[in-house]
Amino acid sequence: MTTVLPQDAAAAGRPRPLPAPQVRASLLDCLQANLAVLADRHHGPDTHLRLGAVLRFAPAPHGPGGLPTVEPTVAGQLAAAEELLGLAVDAHATRSPGTAPDGAAEPAYVVADAFHLPWVPYHGHKHVEHSFLVEPGADGVTVTDAYHNDTPWGPARPLRLVYGPGQPHALLAELPADTVTVRLSARPPGPAPTPVHEPADGAVIDAYVRAYADHGDRVLALERFTLETWLLARARHLHAAYAAHLAGGAQDEAVRAHLARWDGVVEHTYLAYRRVARGRAEPAGLFERAGEALHADAAAFGGRPGDLQDEVRAVVAAVLQISEDALVVGAGGFDGDLSRLPEFGSMRMVEVVERLEQRFGVEFAPEDLMPENLHRVADLCALIRRSPAAR
Repeated sequence: MTTVLPQDAAAAGRPRPLPAPQVRASLLDCLQANLAVLADRHHGPDTHLRLGAVLRFAPAPHGPGGLPTVEPTVAGQLAAAEELLGLAVDAHATRSPGTAPDGAAEPAYVVADAFHLPWVPYHGHKHVEHSFLVEPGADGVTVTDAYHNDTPWGPARPLRLVYGPGQPHALLAELPADTVTVRLSARPPGPAPTPVHEPADGAVIDAYVRAYADHGDRVLALERFTLETWLLARARHLHAAYAAHLAGGAQDEAVRAHLARWDGVVEHTYLAYRRVARGRAEPAGLFERAGEALHADAAAFGGRPGDLQDEVRAVVAAVLQISEDALVVGAGGFDGDLSRLPEFGSMRMVEVVERLEQRFGVEFAPEDLMPENLHRVADLCALIRRSPAAR
């Protein structure tokens, strides 16, 4: 049912609220949230969860402050919407959207500086890209924003606001000239994609974390890392939610524990940023914790068939200082038993265990650390899959 403001409020020019859009907003970033609204409108509830179909860690090397970043681009999110959500770009302009969409049937997807948007907590406080929908109607213009987050200036929650005739003119006309306005139309979305995790290279993870840990401007580094960990955690929650949706709602306990681990990284990062911004000492252990969580993604989410086995094989080969090809069952008569290799022994076995625990951020259970469980790549993979995250 539509909520109507008191007459004096309407007369004062304030927008009239409508029921908020129903998407899994707490899983989405500020660019995804309103693409999600359009996807569900055209293709049915929970279509937007497809945005979590592929989980990858591929930071751009040079973001703000020269730091690597996973922050999405508008172009990247529009491409994902077309590939996964059945939303095709019909028109794209970099300019202020003016007073309202020009009579088009579909709403405009707008990306603007949140500093200028009065309904979000960032208004007047922080410059950051933010999306919303603008749609004409008989009663005026409806602004939809499905963003969900808690900020230092208050909570942001999904909303729809109807601006009466003439009300939105000042709001939209005064947006910066670099505001992005996009028209999207529905296309058949195709069958639901299979959830895929693309494991990251360990060296890429380590370099990414080290860039933030070693940056000379600690306030800048931690402010940026606050956004980074927030984005990383949301992407993992979204991926897990999509996989659970396809599986009928079930979510593995190990995945739940890993997501809780990521939530802890986000909290730790924000705490560190706030402390340093106030001139206090930087809390210890944050970047080790974040690196371990990134490494542990492979164990929690798996990947394409064979990915985990390939990574374990690479670690074993590095310890034994032999070719990875020599560890493929059937190659040169190798039957999979590492103890048959001259390079393998008790010391190397212990080193393999320690490196795997570090690489995947897990801790093998004491009862699993029996020699017979540690002599085959397949058995080592099984230990990783069932091991809890390291403390």
